[in-house]
Amino acid sequence: EVQLVESGGGLVQAGGSLRLSCAASGFTFDDYAIGWFRQAPGKEREGVSCISSNDGDTPYSSSVKGRFTISSDNAKNTVYLQMNSLKPEDTAVYYCAAYRKLGYGCFISSRFYEYWGQGTQVTVSS
Repeated sequence: EVQLVESGGGLVQAGGSLRLSCAASGFTFDDYAIGWFRQAPGKEREGVSCISSNDGDTPYSSSVKGRFTISSDNAKNTVYLQMNSLKPEDTAVYYCAAYRKLGYGCFISSRFYEYWGQGTQVTVSS
């Protein structure tokens, strides 16, 4: 059974940092790309970043580039999202998701993703 379990969300003041984790199981980690998405109340789901293990591709949305960093620990089947310089507009439920890689790189478009976690809430106070 495929499982993606997010953790690390919480309440933080603007300018602070959080690190989210996505623990994956039930599939061959190296064969999949893992992405982070977020959805704020009343807004559409937004792709944040993704990582394709073994080729190092890590695109970011323009809204987080330079502040967020995605990484993976293949030995632990875990992907991280380090979030620095957080802003109130980063407040959302953050989801990790996975799809079987199609080739080089990864895509931060939700239409590619087959499996989703349950989400973790991130709240940034002003």
